[in-house]
Amino acid sequence: MTTLSYDRAREVKEFDESKIGVKGLVDAGSATIPRIFHHPSHNLPSKTHHPHQFSIPTIDLSLPHPTLVDLIRDASRNWGFFNIVNHGIPQSVLDRTISAVRSFNELPTEAKSKYYTRDPKASVTFSTNVDLYRSEAASWRDTIQIRAGPVPVEPEKIPSVCREELLDWDGQATALWERLMGFLSEGLGLGHERLKEMSCLQGRVMVAHYYPYCPQPDLTVGLAGHTDPGVLTVLLQDMVGGLQLKVEMEGEGEDVWVDVKPVPGSIVINVGDLLQIMSNDEYKSVAHRVLANPFKEPRISIALFFNPGRRGETDLFGPLPELVSHDKPALYRDFTMTEFLVAFFSKDLRSKSLVHHFAIRTEGSIDD
Repeated sequence: MTTLSYDRAREVKEFDESKIGVKGLVDAGSATIPRIFHHPSHNLPSKTHHPHQFSIPTIDLSLPHPTLVDLIRDASRNWGFFNIVNHGIPQSVLDRTISAVRSFNELPTEAKSKYYTRDPKASVTFSTNVDLYRSEAASWRDTIQIRAGPVPVEPEKIPSVCREELLDWDGQATALWERLMGFLSEGLGLGHERLKEMSCLQGRVMVAHYYPYCPQPDLTVGLAGHTDPGVLTVLLQDMVGGLQLKVEMEGEGEDVWVDVKPVPGSIVINVGDLLQIMSNDEYKSVAHRVLANPFKEPRISIALFFNPGRRGETDLFGPLPELVSHDKPALYRDFTMTEFLVAFFSKDLRSKSLVHHFAIRTEGSIDD
């Protein structure tokens, strides 16, 4: 019997140039997913193991300031993920933002395709998987990406059906991050403004993910396991679910993937690789992924990634000097944001976190 050869590069190119996204495949009535979306078994949830139900900390931002410093410090140190409630952003704003992303993705394919691009200079793009050409396997989601800072995005570049809502969300989430940044700084024993001084409000990238129904969810994922590269992520999600974290569970013998159930009205906050590095491992960046969506209802999430805006060759980042001592030496070397971004874009999303790339090697350490 002759086995037909599989030319992955050709099939990726053909799919990408069709500009229909995975939603287009669903709309076409496909009962199977293309081979480029098939993940190796080690990337997929076990068919025999049922993930633990798991609750990340939920922090009420109406609590007194000293209490919030302690709670946010402990959540960032022990979990790397936490929910916040009573955050001051009206539920109507959360609902409108999610609805607007859904409206764009449910436009006719020909209306969306004019935004479909991988132009690295574009401030607004629509595509399937930012790492499509360098990943081991594609994941079942479509994404609007907006580079909101340090250079402000031109509003007219954003699709009109979701423009007002996403610009509003950028402003709301940025104000929220500025508030959280003070708590995180104080939790490290630093001044309230320390992270702000590092320009951590200025560099912003928004990604609005749309996870449509997947006809073969046991063969792929919605988002491969990864850690976020930046300082902090502010995540708005609907109630469909699918987010998993990789955590150490007592009695398991190894880290396991656990389901994180959405909390109504909450916003998810997670530590990125850069904050783990800057905090000299006081805070931790945790691997997470999203399962392929088995439901007819789409899953929608909007993440805003915060990164330093200073990008000069003399602007160095690494462990903050105040957190380095004889008893706790620097665990990472200094680097520029240019070097950091080059390292990120040389990897696919499921690669190990960037903390390994910049770690200071000691005698007896093992490279990745």
